[in-house]
Amino acid sequence: MLTTRALGRALLARQHLLERTDRPPAELIRHLGGLQAQAAPQPPYLGLLSRLDGFTPDRLSTLIEQRAVVRIALQRGTIHLVTAEDCLTLRPLLQPVLDQALRTTYGKRLAGLDLAALAAEARSLVEERPRTFQQLGPLLAASRPDRDPAALAQAARCLLPLVQVPPRGLWGRGGPAAHTTAEAWLGRPLDPAPALDDLVLRYLAAFGPAGPADLKKWSGLSGLGPVLARLAPRLRTFRDEQGRLLHDLPQAPRPAEDVPAPVRLLAPFDNLLLSHADRGRVLPERYRGRVMTQNGIVLGTLLVDGLVAGTWRLTAEQDVVVQPFGPLAPADREGAEAEARRVLAFAGGEGSVRVEAPA
Repeated sequence: MLTTRALGRALLARQHLLERTDRPPAELIRHLGGLQAQAAPQPPYLGLLSRLDGFTPDRLSTLIEQRAVVRIALQRGTIHLVTAEDCLTLRPLLQPVLDQALRTTYGKRLAGLDLAALAAEARSLVEERPRTFQQLGPLLAASRPDRDPAALAQAARCLLPLVQVPPRGLWGRGGPAAHTTAEAWLGRPLDPAPALDDLVLRYLAAFGPAGPADLKKWSGLSGLGPVLARLAPRLRTFRDEQGRLLHDLPQAPRPAEDVPAPVRLLAPFDNLLLSHADRGRVLPERYRGRVMTQNGIVLGTLLVDGLVAGTWRLTAEQDVVVQPFGPLAPADREGAEAEARRVLAFAGGEGSVRVEAPA
């Protein structure tokens, strides 16, 4: 049996939040299965900053410009920053997630439409030159005047592996989300035979121990229980405090629950908070509503002793403001201030660091 606290320590160890690493950014991005990147451009950069020693913004911006990493809709149908190789492998595996999103959100508005013809036309248009959805929708509607241009553009997003091209996602620059296909951008086809087994094993390496409900929460895919069952001879099994069966890689780190966990500032939308059915290993239930807003925003969070204990933000004035949920011990306050100064130095701002009174 693994306690909730022990599960939290295992997760932090695999996420390099107990000890930072000097691994190359692209290698860490692959290990993590990508970084949530729905909001541009800060979250992926801040997510790497919390985990990497010596990380600077140009190291990720260069990877984006060199097409070594890309922004594309993947897990849960949301935009993730992944390596080029993972883009080509993960998108086919996660296509059912996009198909379901299309049916659920736009099914009625697309009823009776020839989706194959729509996808072919959209591919031609975005491979001619990258286009925003505001540009793509009206072009697709020109021959479909009875259809909603926004729905047509979103159909293209789900039907095609569309990547967002620079300057979108570049630190200090940015731009509108213009899209082309992964095949055109990377000059290679999608993986014709990706393996769900590999997806599950990689999830466990970065987020385990875990069960089928956790895999579904992270990926958006249903029906992964049989994959875990097939892999069972290669895995170890545990129970959590509620008696749920969890699977894990035999050699994956599982530190003792009393291993110290340093203060960290997690990026907004960090997958640490989004990849388990029971987030209690890092996010106390009483704080969920203060971190995850009703309109789908996930705030940057303060980790103290391995648990969410507050929020933080980098303001337009380049101040780093930390808002704890309760009183901080002197050492934890010092840790929060040190992490905030680290963010400030990373952002290159002239602002200040402020730890506010508990809210």
